[in-house]
Amino acid sequence: MSTNIPAQSHDTAVGERERREAGQPAAFTRVPPQDLDAEQSVLGALLLSGSPASASHQFFAEILDTGIVAEEYYRPVHQTIHRAICEVHGAGEPVDPVTVADKLTERGELARAGGRAYLHACVQAVPTAANGPHYAEIVRAKAYRRSVIESAQRILEFAFSEAGDEEEVRGLVEQQLTEIVAGTPGLHQAPPTVDDLYLDFIVETEDVQNGRKVGLTYGFADLDTLTSGMRPGNVTVVAAQSGVGKSTLALNAAVAAAKTGARVMFSSLEMSATELMQKIAAAEGKIPLHHLTHQGGLTAEGWETLRRLGPELFRALPLRVYRPEGASLGDIASAARACARGDGLDLLVVDYLQLVEVQQARNATREQAVAAVSRGLKNLAVGLDCHVIALSQLNDDGMMRESRAIKNDASVVIKVERPDLTEKESARAGEVDLVVEKNRFGPTACLTVAAQLHYSRFVDMAHT
Repeated sequence: MSTNIPAQSHDTAVGERERREAGQPAAFTRVPPQDLDAEQSVLGALLLSGSPASASHQFFAEILDTGIVAEEYYRPVHQTIHRAICEVHGAGEPVDPVTVADKLTERGELARAGGRAYLHACVQAVPTAANGPHYAEIVRAKAYRRSVIESAQRILEFAFSEAGDEEEVRGLVEQQLTEIVAGTPGLHQAPPTVDDLYLDFIVETEDVQNGRKVGLTYGFADLDTLTSGMRPGNVTVVAAQSGVGKSTLALNAAVAAAKTGARVMFSSLEMSATELMQKIAAAEGKIPLHHLTHQGGLTAEGWETLRRLGPELFRALPLRVYRPEGASLGDIASAARACARGDGLDLLVVDYLQLVEVQQARNATREQAVAAVSRGLKNLAVGLDCHVIALSQLNDDGMMRESRAIKNDASVVIKVERPDLTEKESARAGEVDLVVEKNRFGPTACLTVAAQLHYSRFVDMAHT
């Protein structure tokens, strides 16, 4: 979609270039969007309807319910008057030209606000207090357009300055665009009452009691029962020592969720896209993984299975694989937001926490850096209304690195343990314990699944 924007004149363009070359920020030559009549009318409506004894008192609350704040007025004088109105109202006093004038006098701002005469002029400017909410929406809409201009200006100035690297530029652009979208003005709706929530609560309770999954499946029956699945806005941490198979477990869960129609993004900082595809093909086609990774390993039957997986699985699987060029949380968040803006995003998997980098002060500790990543992923889960699986490395003694912050942000923490990893002759060979150390949705427990790592998968014991 194209937008027709009037071109600057040659003189204006030259002037802007000269200002940039002189190190001065570029400025817009046009008057920013504003409606001073609407601003006066909002203030007049508030002054008319601010007294409980007024017949139009109901409109006072409706105007404030639009979410209008002092900073959204274009004229500083109007900002000053709005703040005085809110202060008088907050003190429980009636709002009218007299009480607001007294408050402005008390603050030494009456003359700067135009005096008592200007307050009465605002009252006379409003046709009817009933239209106050509409006038407020006009003021907010103009303020929103000004904020868009300011955001665009910040992006332009940062780009022209050549400061920062590509990641910082992209981060600023995304932040500004996100704020623009999130700041779209409109009437605020009151939060729902418990009566509004009751029917949905009953339906969800029936689902739980009847064994229907509330969240996305992990792909393991006992784990789904224990946690009620993966819920939007929450984080599951899967922790294990190197070589146990935490990446395989997370990839199995990602595929299981995608098979139900969940939109999934798997971000790996360790494995390439080809390696991830090999693991999915091995698990879903029951093809030994080493057959896929070694020359001449695939039989004719194996090739036929691969060909069948194309139309039967991969073509319909809503699973995206992302291998960032760097290891930045900003890169992962940017890709996740792109998924959410496109087809949507229900599950994000990050492999793994300790490899993700964030912008930190030079003297920040490693624990503080990982805590920032953990908090960033939690915020991402809430902001995108998706579930996040974050993998975490365990030390050789079985303790999670930087564990305090990671556990605080997680709703579910699962430690993966393989008894046969250290005891080669273990009677539990092929068994894996999923130790649920934290579960915000139910009890903790130790669940056992079977490891079929030659197929790059874990399965329920009943399926072995």
